[in-house]
Amino acid sequence: MANKKKHWYNYLWIWSIIYFALGFFNILFAWLGLIDFILPLIFAIVGGNKWFCNNMCGRGQLFWVLGRNVGCSRKKPAPKWLSSKWFRYGFLTFFMTMFGTMVFQTYQVFAGAGTLRKAVKLFWTFKVPWKWAYTGSVFPDWVAQFGYGFYSLMLTSTLIGLIVMVLYKERTWCTFCPMGTMTQGICQLKEKGAK
Repeated sequence: MANKKKHWYNYLWIWSIIYFALGFFNILFAWLGLIDFILPLIFAIVGGNKWFCNNMCGRGQLFWVLGRNVGCSRKKPAPKWLSSKWFRYGFLTFFMTMFGTMVFQTYQVFAGAGTLRKAVKLFWTFKVPWKWAYTGSVFPDWVAQFGYGFYSLMLTSTLIGLIVMVLYKERTWCTFCPMGTMTQGICQLKEKGAK
C-alpha cells in the first residue's frame, strides 16, 4: 500500500471517522452508513468482483492506518477458524439476524406498537444512553429508531474489527466481515453463472 500511487479513494478511512463523529452528535446521520451496505453489493453484482472491499472500504482502510501506520496492531496471524467458512457464514447469519431485529424494532415504532428507544447497543447487549444525539426532528420517530439501531450495528462491528486488529493482523476483520462474505458469495454465483 505504501508504494502504490494514492487515489482519492485511498483516503476513505477519514469517512469512517466522520461517520461516527456525525452520528455521535445526531443519530440521523447513521443513515449514511447504508452507503457502506449498498455500494459493495452493487460493485459485486455489476462488476462480479470485490473491488469495493479491496479499494474503497473506509473501515478496512482505517484498520490498516491504525494498525500499520500508527502501530496499534501486533501483526500476528489470526487463528484459522476466524477465516473458516463455517465461522464466516455463521457470523453473517448472526449479523443478519441482528439487522433483522433492528428493522423489526424500527417497524414497531413505525406502526405505533413501540416507542423510540434513545440508546445505542454495544455488542448487541450493552445499552449506552445516547439521548443527546436526538432531540426530535421533522422526521417521524421510526427514522431515528433506525438510526440508533444502525449506528449500534456499525459501531459494534467496528469495535470488533478494532479488537481483532490489535490482537492480530491489521485487516483481520476483513476475513469474516459480513459484507465481504456476501460480496464473495455474489461473485462466486456470478462466476458459476458465466460458465
